[in-house]
Amino acid sequence: MLAGLIFATEDADDRRGTLAATLPFGGLTLIEFQARLVVAAGASQLIVVVARLTPELLGAISRIGRRGVAVDVVRNAVEAKQKIHPLARVLVVADGLVTTGDVVALLAGDGEDAILTMSDRDAVPGFERVGVDAAWAGLARLDPKRIAEVAAMPRDYDFQSTLLRVAAQAQAVQIAMPPGAAGGAHGIERDSRTLADRGNVILAALVSKPVAWADRFLLAPLARLVLPYLMARGVPTWALGMTGGVIGLGALAAIWFRWPGTGIALTILAALAFTIGQALAWLRDEETLSRAQRAAIPGFAALAALELGHVTSMQTSTATGWTLSIALIAAAALVERATRGQTRRAWWGSPVAYLVAMLIPVGAGYPLIGLALAALYAGVTLFAAIEAFREKP
Repeated sequence: MLAGLIFATEDADDRRGTLAATLPFGGLTLIEFQARLVVAAGASQLIVVVARLTPELLGAISRIGRRGVAVDVVRNAVEAKQKIHPLARVLVVADGLVTTGDVVALLAGDGEDAILTMSDRDAVPGFERVGVDAAWAGLARLDPKRIAEVAAMPRDYDFQSTLLRVAAQAQAVQIAMPPGAAGGAHGIERDSRTLADRGNVILAALVSKPVAWADRFLLAPLARLVLPYLMARGVPTWALGMTGGVIGLGALAAIWFRWPGTGIALTILAALAFTIGQALAWLRDEETLSRAQRAAIPGFAALAALELGHVTSMQTSTATGWTLSIALIAAAALVERATRGQTRRAWWGSPVAYLVAMLIPVGAGYPLIGLALAALYAGVTLFAAIEAFREKP
């Protein structure tokens, strides 16, 4: 069992009377983002350590509880000890910590007491030192008895700092954070403006994750350019989904009215809108919208290919267009099924990659060649994925 211990006691640097944990962060509050990471790591219980309860904090805690995870509010180590199961592992999150799911995953599993550290020269302000050249990076995995040890000490001790010292004295393993693990987004932030910048960095790191070359080198750079603008203006996630849907429908209309090159280009643009919307939905904990926009990318790509095949077959009075489009969709679907849960290679196909492969020939007036290239690409990817699966031990 994994329990999360999140500290929310310090005030914001630039907003008097406001807790840093309740500062806006990507459409929600910082503590909601932290809770999302901890729950995604497998925590079934959250303990929030507070110095005072503000209306903003109460609202955030209420929203966190809607995720179906138990949330308890405590004021000191004694209360925390009473709430945490003695056999649980405790994932500690420092007050004001901003990081990514990949970093949290480093400490989410079972194991002995461990502290995430970084070199003192790489540490940003707010990280406490735990060695000659090491600073605590804001995350730790501890046994509940460490909290019990803090509970036995005077209550005027700072809970977070004391817990860190107790863990260090118990010779907790120090896990060095891999360079670049958070894409520059890891830090302790209590300033609202700097926190907004961190949110942009996290989103940039999120949209850079895809392995497929078309998504990484075409969609991701464009998304990184647009995201800060959208974040600063608080554009709702559903607006990105609606934009992608409208562009996608426009793409289908363009193909139907014999502008296939424009239609394929618009389908790629729709995929960009869905990619941005998916990133925003993930950050804002809108799981339904995230799943819907993730599914919309292959959905519109398949519809565009199928409609292109239909229009071409009607023009040439042959079944070649239908055959090629159906072969492309079938091979692409099998690729997604075959690669589910395994590491993809950069050159393997993806819905956007197939669209890019057919864009130039279709735009030049050779839709059958475009469909044939995309279908061949999907077939080669499928063959490579099957071979890679066979080679796995």
